[in-house]
Amino acid sequence: MRASVAAIALLVALPASAQPRARNPEVDAMLNAIRAESIEARVRKLVSFHTRHTLSRTDSDSVGIGAARRWIKAELDQCSRAAGGRLRVELDSFTQPPARRVPQPVEIVNIVATLTGTQPQAANRIYVVSGHYDSMPTDVMDAQSAAPGANDDASGVAAVMEMACAMAFQRYDATLVFMAVAGEEQGLLGSAHWAEEAKKKGLNIAGMISNDIIGSPTGADGERHDGEVRLFANGLPALINSKSPELEQIARSGGEDDTPTHELGRYLKDTAERYVAGMSVRLIARPDRFLRGSDHLSFLERGYPAVRLVEPAEDYRHQHKNVTVVNGVQQGDLVQYVDFDYIAKVARINAAGLASLALAPATPRDAGIEVVQLENDTTLRWRANDEPDLAGYRIVWREVGAPAWQYSRDAGNVTRFTLKAVSKDDYVFGIVAVDRDGNASPAAFPRPWRPQK
Repeated sequence: MRASVAAIALLVALPASAQPRARNPEVDAMLNAIRAESIEARVRKLVSFHTRHTLSRTDSDSVGIGAARRWIKAELDQCSRAAGGRLRVELDSFTQPPARRVPQPVEIVNIVATLTGTQPQAANRIYVVSGHYDSMPTDVMDAQSAAPGANDDASGVAAVMEMACAMAFQRYDATLVFMAVAGEEQGLLGSAHWAEEAKKKGLNIAGMISNDIIGSPTGADGERHDGEVRLFANGLPALINSKSPELEQIARSGGEDDTPTHELGRYLKDTAERYVAGMSVRLIARPDRFLRGSDHLSFLERGYPAVRLVEPAEDYRHQHKNVTVVNGVQQGDLVQYVDFDYIAKVARINAAGLASLALAPATPRDAGIEVVQLENDTTLRWRANDEPDLAGYRIVWREVGAPAWQYSRDAGNVTRFTLKAVSKDDYVFGIVAVDRDGNASPAAFPRPWRPQK
């Protein structure tokens, strides 16, 4: 029976790092199915289309963006058939009117593969992962020159395709959407269209990951960073720009590092480092690299939690460059500068996070921290989850300024919990939902709660 009164903490809190970090054997099996060899084959095929520029030709079977998108769809269709048709593959097509980087109307097509969740209470919760299949040479308006785009972003598309094909064989409570989007180099056009349509339909997108330039751990200086990837996660600028009603509460309660996007980033870092041996996720509290962007911004700007994965040290000689030799140095986004084993590691980081999210309960709703009287205790409350396999909730907290959760305590299946002698002045709190298999949600940041008068 669910308790309706405060549960008082009686046990000593454990550091979060001391809590059991169980691995789901089904997730491990899925990760083992992600192969560098098939990622390599897909990257090489994407590179073979000469250019995948958004404005390039669509009437050829071997050159241009039209050939690329037909091949991507055929590959995903084949994966769906192998998995018994569980992966629904569709084209999301629209006509983009003239814009700053679009001189005349052009058809833009996203390839979208959906793996529908199997739990009725969770199937409408959606997690999206994307890479963009368009490419560009030095001039963003040049639709004719060679633009192999091996790293930017055949690497991300190949990773997403590999995830879709591996994950289609398993069942998840929530829904997963795998996307290869177009028009990124012309202004995030494909992702913006899909995200805007999702917003109009009221879709519950609980998290989005953009994989853009994940192809190499080697920097321009030749130094390798094989065990590292960057994860950009910060939703605060989007809230500021949208004048969200959440902003005032976040500002008043010290939650500027605890938007849903921040929590998604923490969650993905935790799952990645649990499941993918030898990989460290460098969590960066910015929406993206300095003054730059990718398709996750289309989701952030529409109020969805969204993050971006990118290699640790970009080599700009092989990004947005014509294929040429300058002063004896090869330039261009060529396949020889891509590391397929590294892409496979980043694909596993994605897949571990997506699987964990889609197996876990939803983040608790209406999380609050009681503001009733001055005291050194902290009482938290939230609305009960709907999932039938819910086991209970966990309270996590950290010192103000700490990047990751430091302490946790299981609260049981209650909707109100008091931490004795743990002051809201000194710590930031989160509430996590846990199911009977130990799958845990991202944390919910509690906003100030006062009793209704």
